[in-house]
Amino acid sequence: VQLQASGGGLVQAGGSLRLSCAASGRTFSRYVMGWFRQAPGKEREFVSTISGNGGSTYHADSVKGRFSTSRDNAKKTVYLQMNSLGPEDTAVYYCSAGLSYPLVHRSMGGYWGQGTLVTVSS
Repeated sequence: VQLQASGGGLVQAGGSLRLSCAASGRTFSRYVMGWFRQAPGKEREFVSTISGNGGSTYHADSVKGRFSTSRDNAKKTVYLQMNSLGPEDTAVYYCSAGLSYPLVHRSMGGYWGQGTLVTVSS
């Protein structure tokens, strides 16, 4: 499966963005999807994950209550809605696909998108 992330950009603190990750391939619904992020000088960290049918989600404590994750299997797309953004959310955001839920570690992601940059100004 190939993944293409989009939707990043520059936003002021307190603002919102919605990231999208479009997938190719015929069996998108079988994949667990995850969002990760990597800030400058830091390791890539887990943000959120969603099960294949979209019925289960799990978010990192750092984004819980501010971010939400959803998917549209008919459109082969997963979304990350980010609200109440702060400078600490500045990072390149990556989507990943794997086969085990929850997809919470980099090693579980068999496929990766190219990343989309989110910059939050204070």
